[in-house]
Amino acid sequence: MKTNFHTHTFRCGHASGEDEAYVLSAIAGKYQILGFADHCPWKFSSNYRSHMRMDPQQGLQGYLKSIRALKEKYKDKIDIRVGLECEYFPPYMEWLRRMVQKEKLDYIILGNHFEYSEEKGIYFGRAVVDEMMLNRYVDSALEGMSTGLYAYLAHPDLFMRGYPSFDGYCEKASVRLCRAAKEMGFALECNLCGALDNRRTGKEQYPHHLFWQIAAAEGCDVIIGVDAHSPRALEDDSLREEGLRLLKGYKAHLVDRIPYLDFGR
Repeated sequence: MKTNFHTHTFRCGHASGEDEAYVLSAIAGKYQILGFADHCPWKFSSNYRSHMRMDPQQGLQGYLKSIRALKEKYKDKIDIRVGLECEYFPPYMEWLRRMVQKEKLDYIILGNHFEYSEEKGIYFGRAVVDEMMLNRYVDSALEGMSTGLYAYLAHPDLFMRGYPSFDGYCEKASVRLCRAAKEMGFALECNLCGALDNRRTGKEQYPHHLFWQIAAAEGCDVIIGVDAHSPRALEDDSLREEGLRLLKGYKAHLVDRIPYLDFGR
């Protein structure tokens, strides 16, 4: 089955295209399930305002209303699901649980972008430059994974965005992360948006082949995530095919479904 659970919308400020255009592109791309997972509109207790998220009130309600209307409109052509991509922010996890339950989201995915809270500005994509930060990244990911809220871990090798090379420290951290994911039955996402950046820059950051070699060796469940920031990403299958060739070459255990939440159902 061809599925994608990682789709953004214009509301995050760094994606383009109307919601319906993503649905039409997914249908043209022969997807059976399309999941929207725009960036979580965290309700921060400080005056901090994020540059990468929808408004916590009007933005979220508009997002949910739009996607659910499209779900009904296209129910005979594609299965549409609505979720969010959320970090693990310890001070706000109770808020997240309540919000997810109240809004009856289908799922949320773990995007481990920031440590502790975005307010502190420690972005793992730039901050992971040594063994200490590698371990902090893995610790944060594992704590989030253990909450039972998230469906899978998006771009688990995000740390390679800032790390200079895949050295012994990276290998050790990757084994620890993948081994824990396997023990938890927690899927890892091979991220095609990162693959697009790799293609554009000619530099391998994430997905990094050595990470996925380890993930396959550890027997992890692996899911392909388009991480679509424009509708056309759902019609161009070249990166998907490259990713599938890589993962199948390593004999990775590929999955195409995720567990849905059942809050209030």
